[in-house]
Amino acid sequence: MSNNHIPPATWGALLRGQNGLRALALTGGVALHAINVHIVTTVLPSVVREIGGLDWYAWNTTLFMVASIIGAAFSVRLLAALGPRSSYLSALLIFTVGSAVCAMASSMPMMLAGRSIQGLGGGFLAALSYGLIRVVFEPPLWPRAIALVSGMWGISTLCGPAVGGLFAEAGHWRWAFWTLLPIALAQASLVAVQLRPENLATVPRAKTAPPVPLQQIALLTVSVLAIAAGSLSPVLLWQTVGVGIGLLLGAATIYCERRASVHMLPTRGTELSTPLGAVYASVALLLIGIMTEIFVPYFLQTLHGHAPLTAGYLTAAMAAGWSVGSLLSSGHNNAGAARMLRTGPTLCTISLIALAILIPFDLGLHVHLRTTLCAIALAGVGAGVGIGWPHLVTRVLTLAPHGEESTASAAVTTVQLYGMAVGAAIAGLVVNAAGITSPGGVAGAQSAAVWLFASFALAPALAALLARRITTHN
Repeated sequence: MSNNHIPPATWGALLRGQNGLRALALTGGVALHAINVHIVTTVLPSVVREIGGLDWYAWNTTLFMVASIIGAAFSVRLLAALGPRSSYLSALLIFTVGSAVCAMASSMPMMLAGRSIQGLGGGFLAALSYGLIRVVFEPPLWPRAIALVSGMWGISTLCGPAVGGLFAEAGHWRWAFWTLLPIALAQASLVAVQLRPENLATVPRAKTAPPVPLQQIALLTVSVLAIAAGSLSPVLLWQTVGVGIGLLLGAATIYCERRASVHMLPTRGTELSTPLGAVYASVALLLIGIMTEIFVPYFLQTLHGHAPLTAGYLTAAMAAGWSVGSLLSSGHNNAGAARMLRTGPTLCTISLIALAILIPFDLGLHVHLRTTLCAIALAGVGAGVGIGWPHLVTRVLTLAPHGEESTASAAVTTVQLYGMAVGAAIAGLVVNAAGITSPGGVAGAQSAAVWLFASFALAPALAALLARRITTHN
């Protein structure tokens, strides 16, 4: 593709004609990965009833997340070794194999193996979708393309539980995995045609595959496992120990990254004093803040009396807010983009503080008004992340040192997944310390909700402070 005819940065330019097919090729893999996450969450109770393994229930998510982090970290090497089309097809193949293993699982160890393979392929797909944006599209279209990719997560939250629920209620949970195979095949056919070298804006060349930062990947993996292992314990002390060890290992990862000759992040990507370092820190902080969503259904059912389905879809307002905010803000550039980067974390902070008041306390409000305000606040948390997200990832692509663009874009997914893992573990620690199980009941849930939302508001607040460092360097 010639650089002499750069398309205007509009949704029409991205979604029409050849660009539209390329966009579908990139977003389809992310949608497949994201919908699978929510389908599995819905069918897991049925899985356990048939094949057993309740003690290992949570490890379906833990191992999936760990494998996704590994896949994201290795994606830049896969891209360099195989090129855009072959690397994406390889990721789809790995994901498909994992789905087939899950569908055939006769025991929990087999299911966990399948989930790990799925996670590896999903990590590749998520990271490659961001990494290939700069290869497939011209720079003016990057924010729109990033918004479209991230928007897939919100869409998956709305349809994933419904699809999984249909199979679970029909007693055919295995088909939830089997149906992913023809979808992956159709996606592979589209990728094979649309990601041919002649269809790309730029074609990355690498004489040799870059070396792998094995030490940093190992430390990050063990860090997540330590946090997850601690959060599974019913004893608050061991939860604290697990999170503490995990965070220390995370700090050790940064220490090794700064001194290593082979990097997982681009040069100076771990330094808060640099715009690029501030971007990565903001990504992690925003994802930590949004992980409060894992306890929202429990609070809505216990404190507001909502049915599980209603509570589930109210919680989905967070993801919907992210998608809508991301899609609406992606057209801004220059001063407008800088304003989005500052406004987003602030909105997220205010919304979490609002939830710390609306969720636990009655306030004398009519039930419908209280529900509406909660939905608005939940959407505000997601929108606060979403309106800045396209511009955060665009900053990564534009600030990356020459020759490290692939490493920089892959690191977005690695940092995002790590932030989710840390946020989920700390959320469990906070609610347990605040009394969700002891004293439990309404009083315990009220206390847990106040402490969870109020304390987690600090994460996006810190991101708001970092925004000035990002926006003063274009």
